Amino acid sequence: MAYYLLPPDGKPPSIAPSLNKIKRGVGTSKAATNGATNGTIKAPYPYPTDAEPNNPTIIPKDILGKMHFAFLIRNPRSSIPSYYRCTVPPLCEITGFEDYMPSESGYDEMRRLFDYLRSIGQIGPKMAGKTGSNGHTASNGFVQGVEVCVVDADDLLDNPAGIIEAFCNSVGIDYHPSMLKWDTEAEQKQAQVAFAKWPGFHEDVLNSTGLKPREHKAKSVEDENKEWREKYGEKGAKIIRETVAASMEDYEYLKQYAVKI
Repeated sequence: MAYYLLPPDGKPPSIAPSLNKIKRGVGTSKAATNGATNGTIKAPYPYPTDAEPNNPTIIPKDILGKMHFAFLIRNPRSSIPSYYRCTVPPLCEITGFEDYMPSESGYDEMRRLFDYLRSIGQIGPKMAGKTGSNGHTASNGFVQGVEVCVVDADDLLDNPAGIIEAFCNSVGIDYHPSMLKWDTEAEQKQAQVAFAKWPGFHEDVLNSTGLKPREHKAKSVEDENKEWREKYGEKGAKIIRETVAASMEDYEYLKQYAVKI
C-alpha cells in the first residue's frame, strides 16, 4: 500500500534510515547505512535523515527506480466501509484491528506517489491499453517509462477476464484464463498460506473458488447511509461517510487513468 511508503499524517518526507546508503570517499570514515551517528536508530518518524528533492516517500529514488509500479484502486464508497467492518466487533476479534484510523484510507498517499512517478518519467506517458512501446529497462537495471497501469476494482469485478488480461499485457505477464480460478486443493491451500498473516481480511476470497463477472445493483447514497447506520450505528456511519467524502477527489483523479477495455 502506498500509505506505508510515505510519512504518516502528511509529515515532511525523509529517507528511511535503513535505506539511506551514504557513499563514502577518500578521507571519510567507514560506511554508514542509516544516516545516524550511532547506527541503531529505532525511534519513530521523523527520521534523522535528509529528504530527496520532490520525493514524497521514505524510499530512495534509486530503489523506487528498480520497481515496476501498477495501481489498484477501489471506490471509497466500497473500500472505506469494508475496512471499517474489520475494525469493529465481531470481525475485529479475528483481525486484531480495533482502532479505525481514517488516515489509513491511503488515497492521498497513492495520488502523491503516482504523480511523483509520472513526474520523474518512471511511469507514462503511455497508458495501459493503448498501442505503442511499453517502456524499457535501462543499462543500469532501472525500469524506465513503463506505461501507466491503474486498475479500478469496479472494472475488474464487472469484467474479470478482460481487465486481468489487460493488466498482464501491461506488466509483461503471460495471461491464462486459469488465473481466474483457484478451485483445486493445492490452489486453495496456497491461498490460505498467502493470506495467513491477515486473518479476517480476505475471508470472501478464501471461501470462493474463482472470479466471475458480478451481478450487482448500484446503491444510492441514501441506501448506503441506511445500511451503515444499521451495521455500525450513527457514529460509525458518520465516520465512514466523512472518510469517503475526503477520499473521493483523489480516487476520481486516479480513476481517469484506469485501464479501459
